[in-house]
Amino acid sequence: MNEEVTFILDTTKESMDGSILHLEKALVKIRAGKASPVMLSTVMVDYYGSPTPLSQVSNINTPDARTISVQPWEKSLLQEIETAIMNANLGFNPMNNGETIIINVPPLTEERRIQLVKQAKSEAEDAKVGIRNARQDANKELKKLEISEDLLSNAEVDVQDLTDTFIKKVDAILTVKEAEIMKV
Repeated sequence: MNEEVTFILDTTKESMDGSILHLEKALVKIRAGKASPVMLSTVMVDYYGSPTPLSQVSNINTPDARTISVQPWEKSLLQEIETAIMNANLGFNPMNNGETIIINVPPLTEERRIQLVKQAKSEAEDAKVGIRNARQDANKELKKLEISEDLLSNAEVDVQDLTDTFIKKVDAILTVKEAEIMKV
């Protein structure tokens, strides 16, 4: 096969891998009822005037499946962290005991589980759009090359095969996440 065609296929595969990675990161943030430090990954704390990720100013642990414990490295940050968690709009009610902030992760209601599944489906659809865009870009690049019609059609079939493979990966990841969310 032509070197340029191989390069385009490799680039397309990398782009589609990026969509899968992005999907996995997005799905980690969708909580399935079990406490995880990742749930607070979007929380930014005002640390001496600059917004700083919570993980850079404190130690975040999960002592059990329903509790997140946040222990700041500086006691003066307790109030700031508590406010930042409330402002992050994650649905948590942090409790400050003077040394640490304890967050009880409430069990999910059926209604909330359905909302989370919809959110997961939306993220999966975004990943599929990214994969299809990569396919479209690859096909445009292939048409620009001066290659035989046979080679072009074979390359387009290869791009479509890649696309189908990655779409199936997205569906598989989504199925696993849906089952995790709906499990009581």
